[in-house]
Amino acid sequence: MEFSFGLIGFLIVFPLIVAAALLFVRQEGPRRVIVCVSGVVIALASVVLVVMNLGASCTLFAFESMAIDFICTGISVAIAAVIVWFAVRYKNLWAAVLAGVQVVGTLILEFMFSHGIEVPYGLYFDSLSLLMTFIIGVVGSGICIYALGYMEDFQAHEPEGAPDRRPMFFALMFVFLSAMYVIVFSNNMEWMFAGWEVTTLCSFLLIGYTRTEEAIANAFRQIIMNLAGGLGFLVALWCCALTVGTFSFYEFLVIGQNNPALTTLAVTALAFAGITKAAQMPFQTWLLGAMVAPTPTSALLHSSTMVKAGVFLLVKLAPVFHVSPAPAVMVMLVGGITFALCSFMAISQSNAKRVLAYSTIANLGLITACAGVGTAEAVWAACFLILFHAIAKSLLFLCVGTAEHHIGSRDIEDMDLLFDRMPRLARFMMLGIMCMFIAPFGMLVAKWATLVSFVDTGQVALILLLAFGSAATFMFWAKWLGKLSGIAGQPANVEVTVHKSEWTAIVVMAVLVVVGCVCLPIISQLVVEPYVYSVFGVLGQDIASTNLWIASIAAALIAIVLFAGLGRGKAKKAEVYLAGVSADNEARVYRNSLSGESAATSRNMYLDGIFGEKRINPVGTVACAIVIIVAFGFSAITLPGLF
Repeated sequence: MEFSFGLIGFLIVFPLIVAAALLFVRQEGPRRVIVCVSGVVIALASVVLVVMNLGASCTLFAFESMAIDFICTGISVAIAAVIVWFAVRYKNLWAAVLAGVQVVGTLILEFMFSHGIEVPYGLYFDSLSLLMTFIIGVVGSGICIYALGYMEDFQAHEPEGAPDRRPMFFALMFVFLSAMYVIVFSNNMEWMFAGWEVTTLCSFLLIGYTRTEEAIANAFRQIIMNLAGGLGFLVALWCCALTVGTFSFYEFLVIGQNNPALTTLAVTALAFAGITKAAQMPFQTWLLGAMVAPTPTSALLHSSTMVKAGVFLLVKLAPVFHVSPAPAVMVMLVGGITFALCSFMAISQSNAKRVLAYSTIANLGLITACAGVGTAEAVWAACFLILFHAIAKSLLFLCVGTAEHHIGSRDIEDMDLLFDRMPRLARFMMLGIMCMFIAPFGMLVAKWATLVSFVDTGQVALILLLAFGSAATFMFWAKWLGKLSGIAGQPANVEVTVHKSEWTAIVVMAVLVVVGCVCLPIISQLVVEPYVYSVFGVLGQDIASTNLWIASIAAALIAIVLFAGLGRGKAKKAEVYLAGVSADNEARVYRNSLSGESAATSRNMYLDGIFGEKRINPVGTVACAIVIIVAFGFSAITLPGLF
């Protein structure tokens, strides 16, 4: 265990050292070396920690430090002070007020109420922490490496004389990774809160990277909503100090299961923090606004870090939700409504990054609903939803970013015949899309397990929301797939200029998708089931192992077929007949019924009048806001001694 403890410390501290070094590196060559080497080291250390502890139950490490307690308090106050400075500079009242309240609340908590509360076991890990460690270390590091080539092209497209902010960009990305490790390894909730707020500040700075008016506005939207979630976390810390007298997350969960009335308000506040971080309705707009940032930022926020912190916390709270009706109903309804409505809104989007954003929010909603159900079966499904969403969505974001730089657009309608224009990239993109919604890939297997858990617990509303949301999911993914093989005149291969760092990261993500699907039964046995069993005393797997193996074999065969013909000579194309005889097949021009020549085109229907944001968003926002307010009211009323 000493070696594992050392690895945990290394994973937290090493990215901070790398970030400090990158702040002072301006040359492209040294930056590439530092990022690539550091990314590989972090990924390998994460994998070693996971492999060494496969099947391990919750392991607590005797580690406490008053100095670290004060450092974490100082970090929280410093972050709030930085936000106040930006808020004053850009005249944003709400950000200044929320940050100010956080400063006051944190200081009062530290110097008046938390004195004497000790957490002897400050660090821990369990199988869920190890799953998150793999995602952060491998997926997060891969995104950092991908960013090298992407940001080089991004800077090249900036106006002449524009400042080069890439040192800050890469430094923030590695700080992000460190903060995520703090969140998943901290048993001390004050330390977890500090990591929580660091991710909030880093995402604020990354979203506002370009410093355009739109970027600044979206960055402040993010900071306001996540500061609200941070205040929820702070309320939970206050409740812990005043009611249960501990900041140990492990002890808090045990008390919550044995005496739910004592922890209901704290659990509701923590669930609220998780909902905001996971961009659930009515807070989903901050994640949509993050699309203005460079694609590596979007991938980092959407797949391996920011939003995963939210659902990680919610899944950890699942056993408490099982015995606490108020927060459980809040989490189930908010997650279910978000999944269905955001899936519908994705239909109306042609911008690929916004489709991915809505898909992310929807899938996080499904994970949130599973956490709210709080059964072994639901948690088993949630763990796989977290894993497959992380690897598949990161692959798709990287593919979209590369495509945008080489075809000049991120619009799905401009991706006609991408199989000819960017043949390798198109196959990687197709793999990511298939993993998101087609059997036998992992996401659909996890969704089936989710459906089973909803049926077993009699959650009729969630079953209906899952059914309609899944139908919408099929529609918007199918439209995208259709465009990859659609119509394009004289397509030219434009992927010869893609940077090696981009290809490396994309290939790694694709391999993770295939390996994850092929090894699904093994992952279940060695990672997910041990966690579920340690929490619930049962395995939680409703799908037979035989069926999981069949799905894994089928996924492997599909991947082989998809990439088998890559690099071979082009097959001869037959002339097309579209309302007339082909005049120039390569240019997709045909003779129409009036003996003139027309270009063959195709376009998807987006049904904005039915599924547009203006129609659906207000419904979800109001409904989820009411659910959250009612849950807080009920939790406060039922808290012993409050009234």
